[in-house]
Amino acid sequence: MCADTPDTTGPDYRDTVFLPETEFPMRAGLPQREPGWLARWEKIGVYDRLREKTGRKPFTLHDGPPYANGHLHIGHALNKILKDMVVRSQQMMGHDARYVPGWDCHGLPIEWKIEEQYRAKGLNKDDVDVVAFRQECRKFAEGWIDIQRDEFKRLGVTGNWADPYLTMDFHAEAVIAAEFMKLLMNGTLYQGSKPVMWSPVEKTALAEAEVEYHDHTSHTIWVRFPVVKVGANEFADAVKQIIIDPVEAEAASQSVKDELLQASVVIWTTTPWTIPQNRAVAFNPSYASVDYGLYQVVGSNDGSNAKDGELLIIAKSRADDVASAAKIDALELRRDVSQVELANLTLAHPFRGVEGGAGEWDFDVPMLPGDHVTDDAGTGFVHTAPSHGDDDYQLGLKFGLPMTYNVEPDGSYRADLPLFGGQAIIQPDGKEGPANVSVIKQLAYAGALFAKGKIKHSYPHSWRSKAPLIYRNTPQWFAAIDRPIEDGQGAYGDTIRERALRSISELVSFTPPSGKNRLYSMIEGRPDWVLSRQRAWGVPLTCFVKKGARPTDPDFLLRDDRVNARIVAAFEAEGADVWYVQGFKDRVLSDLVDSSEYEQVFDVLDVWFDSGSTHAFVLRDRPDGTADGLADLYLEGTDQHRGWFHSSMLQACGTRGRAPYRGVLTHGFTLDEKGMKMSKSLGNTVAPQQVIDEYGADILRLWVALSDYTVDLRIGKEILKGVADSYRRLRNTMRFILGNLDGFDPAERVAAAEMPELEQWVLHRLAELDAEVRKGYAAYDFQGVFQKLFTFATTDLSAVYFDIRKDALYCDPPGSIRRRACRTVLDILYHRLTVWLAPILVFTMEEAWLCRNADEAASIHLEDFPDTPADWLNEPLAAKWAQVRQVRRVVTAALEVQRTAKVIGASLEAAPVVHVQDKAVLAALKSVDFAEICITSDIQVTGDPEPAEAFRLPEVPGVAVVFELAEGEKCQRCWQILPDVGSHAHAGTCKRCNDALG
Repeated sequence: MCADTPDTTGPDYRDTVFLPETEFPMRAGLPQREPGWLARWEKIGVYDRLREKTGRKPFTLHDGPPYANGHLHIGHALNKILKDMVVRSQQMMGHDARYVPGWDCHGLPIEWKIEEQYRAKGLNKDDVDVVAFRQECRKFAEGWIDIQRDEFKRLGVTGNWADPYLTMDFHAEAVIAAEFMKLLMNGTLYQGSKPVMWSPVEKTALAEAEVEYHDHTSHTIWVRFPVVKVGANEFADAVKQIIIDPVEAEAASQSVKDELLQASVVIWTTTPWTIPQNRAVAFNPSYASVDYGLYQVVGSNDGSNAKDGELLIIAKSRADDVASAAKIDALELRRDVSQVELANLTLAHPFRGVEGGAGEWDFDVPMLPGDHVTDDAGTGFVHTAPSHGDDDYQLGLKFGLPMTYNVEPDGSYRADLPLFGGQAIIQPDGKEGPANVSVIKQLAYAGALFAKGKIKHSYPHSWRSKAPLIYRNTPQWFAAIDRPIEDGQGAYGDTIRERALRSISELVSFTPPSGKNRLYSMIEGRPDWVLSRQRAWGVPLTCFVKKGARPTDPDFLLRDDRVNARIVAAFEAEGADVWYVQGFKDRVLSDLVDSSEYEQVFDVLDVWFDSGSTHAFVLRDRPDGTADGLADLYLEGTDQHRGWFHSSMLQACGTRGRAPYRGVLTHGFTLDEKGMKMSKSLGNTVAPQQVIDEYGADILRLWVALSDYTVDLRIGKEILKGVADSYRRLRNTMRFILGNLDGFDPAERVAAAEMPELEQWVLHRLAELDAEVRKGYAAYDFQGVFQKLFTFATTDLSAVYFDIRKDALYCDPPGSIRRRACRTVLDILYHRLTVWLAPILVFTMEEAWLCRNADEAASIHLEDFPDTPADWLNEPLAAKWAQVRQVRRVVTAALEVQRTAKVIGASLEAAPVVHVQDKAVLAALKSVDFAEICITSDIQVTGDPEPAEAFRLPEVPGVAVVFELAEGEKCQRCWQILPDVGSHAHAGTCKRCNDALG
């Protein structure tokens, strides 16, 4: 049927045409209407009713807990929408898809907020009872959980919102403590003194997952370490065995020794404050990696700290850069210095003998080989402070270097440190303290400063306070990831690392696959897990240590299952706060051991241990958990390879011997439209609530489905406009279907075998899509699923099938087989499209479903994907209709030329002649009503040679179209131009319309 203007002088048959009628409006009004559907789902209990479906295989997506301390950002929305799409699609594919949302409640961010409130009131946290302080933290978390829960639900996310899991619930705290005590009992737990990432502002150790990197401007210095001895030192024999030297150097002559004794080894560092803690200088042991040389200063300039003629030892590749930094004309190479010679050098600390030093630094500094040393920057030598860097610590451990304890928890030097006592490295406000400058000045005073400058580089910061961090040696509690565990759970290895790596290799599937190597490499190279934090709000390290014992003593830790059971029972009843109540130690130790012999540990657990333990108190313990305590899927952002995926893997491997999940899915980060990181200062953030207020949550969900979540996703005003346009096109498709199903009676249905070929072709496409949709949802390929459905809806349906069948739907009599078959197919399309799209467009498909399902308890989200009859697939028919559609393209293009030239106003005014060379294609076209398919009043298909003036499309060879006008009069009802119009009982009608009018 053509959409041009009817002849108003003839009879008016408008009321006799079956035009679409539907309550499904063109304008969605999602922001206003979506809350009503949310309320309806809650009223009818959709999530609980889904759980009542029996005999279904469970599918459990375990929720990585967001942190309860602020409104949701767009990354939260992306994450929760993806999870919801997984859960809904798995449910509709026949699973019992459970989703228990949860929250991370302990830790520094909440504690920091309460401390800020205290500081604003002039109060000191340390003056408040710790239990009272923890209660304030709990209350703060509870408030944000309620807010975030409503914000998540507004996104259309289904789940057990009435009973989420919280890491601060008493049972959760009891299980976290119990999981920690498994490490205590299986020998994995130990106390060690080693450098950890430390926040002076927050006065606590941080895990790598709690660190972010920002540009930072640091002091940089080149420092002389004078050679004071040439000859074997206490480490020489061990060192020489490590040096990779193809030819052993000959013993140095006395003159060479004298020359070296006049030289200094020059180091470079960006942390001047660590110089007082120096205990060695490291060099690269491989001759193939770094060449070293003895250089003489030539031509020092004004402002230079260098001295003409002085001798320096540095890497040969760094000479020019060092000369430039020191403002000298050149460094002249005197001779090569071998690694064996370096191993025989003993240096003096740059502060040796300094006035006021009180002998603090009057010790020898050895030269030691370290594979971590490169000549990419600096001098080819690394100043080594074992208490303030992991590489330094490992080297110190290897050679028995002493640890230092010069830096206090607040980031200041210990008060009695000569020259620098009490000076801050990082101040309480996160700004640089005076320590760096003081050290530089003392180096200059001591004659050890060779050059100085500043450098802008990536530097670790706390992700909470945003303040710079330092490496600091402190006594901490660790989980040893390479220590053999005798717990009877060694199927995948004897250590945490072995179990984790085998789990990744053998047990876990990754989406995208690149996540596997990422997590594997992180765990393969990581150090022991720092479990302890020096804070108040968290689950305490529930252990006791023997007074006077050393950490290496076998009885240092109290290991007693009876004590552990009492702790767990107390936590179940009273929560972890009970650990801090006066007398608790005596309460759990009395009549078992002498409590006076033990000290209670008051550090709290790393919050990553909390979230890493969630598998135990959510999957294992809850009625809606899993039979085996394992999740089918963990789904988070790519940063969680070093966060939740990582900590959950380590924790589970330490306590149950394997990964707690079978699958891991990761998504990228959210960026603005230009691909820049979102920042409040840049003003380029997109808040979920803003999108919902303007467009509705379904548009936000559609943005997720249209995006490739495996990489970083962009969002902004223009992108959202494009998403809204795609939504409108899809909504129009659903509106057409609903409008033309008005009054549909199941008695109208036509069997597939009795349908016209066009309807059978649509059924074939649905059968193809059924397989593709199920495969896509199973692979979590939401972008692929939506693209296939959207293309089908807008191309196969709106542009072809609906376009062709409008005439039959509007003008055929109700009993016509063509119209009945079309309405049967529309009914099938309706049932499949609404259900297939429901996991993505949760509100819109509910609206569409309720238009035809008036039951008060009805919901699209209670439905499953319908089975598709195998006999709908018809490949020969599909191949034939692919040919028909190709020829239709040529006809449509030929008519568009005439329409543009204003020769015709509508395609029904045409009766083209189509020349087709291929006999099989010609036969296919003659077997169908090709005029109906091309929406022309008549058409002639011929194998005759095509005339030169015929229209062609280069991409469809062998087809040519000659335009002809249709002959006859226009039917006043269907607007086709036919010869028989005017010869029937009803004036101005064709035979089809006359018969329809009766």
